[in-house]
Amino acid sequence: MAVCILIPAYNAEETLRSVVEECLIHGLPLVVVDDGSTDGTAESLAGLPLTVLKHPVNCGKGAALKTGFAWALAQGYDGIVTLDADGQHDPVAIPHVVETALRGNFGILLASRHTQFEQMAGLRKFWNRFGVWCLRRRTGFEIHDSQSGFRFYQADLLRSVELENNGYDLEMELLMKCWRAGFSIGSMPVAARVADGRSTSHFKPVQDTWSICKIFLKQMV
Repeated sequence: MAVCILIPAYNAEETLRSVVEECLIHGLPLVVVDDGSTDGTAESLAGLPLTVLKHPVNCGKGAALKTGFAWALAQGYDGIVTLDADGQHDPVAIPHVVETALRGNFGILLASRHTQFEQMAGLRKFWNRFGVWCLRRRTGFEIHDSQSGFRFYQADLLRSVELENNGYDLEMELLMKCWRAGFSIGSMPVAARVADGRSTSHFKPVQDTWSICKIFLKQMV
């Protein structure tokens, strides 16, 4: 099965190159979607063997993921691993994530930080605890970390769903539509280097948490 790595990036010039270099060690094709950065995000990758796609303006993490998904599907990849650009995820775990996803035939496999929830602050900690409880109750899947950006997506799933959202809420939309489309969702423990990521994340705690909640409630109907 052909698998690639997708990293959405926005103003990540300080962290992105080291993340990409660690990912490239695994020998998988890699695409970075620069989501309208105003710093040297794309330029920081000069000389590295990867594909860089660029949005002319900032459109949101979900929009960057959708651009990357479209590219990967057009290239014929069967699976896509996503990581964030800020270095909070550990690329060493990529082969294990891929192996587990393929063995379990998961539409989505989440690399879960649930053992580190106490390191998170405020709404992030609350939503991860409350959100995973709601998801388990609604879908029946053992989901432990609904907001992890370190994931495996099956290409067949991405071809079968129509994605609407452009922000952080796209990742919740994908979970709910994966379940509704009859695909399975898996979760495996992978400790993050920085569980909270507040210093590097562009996540807006109140606004983005509310958007994620709305997607969950909409898809429950």
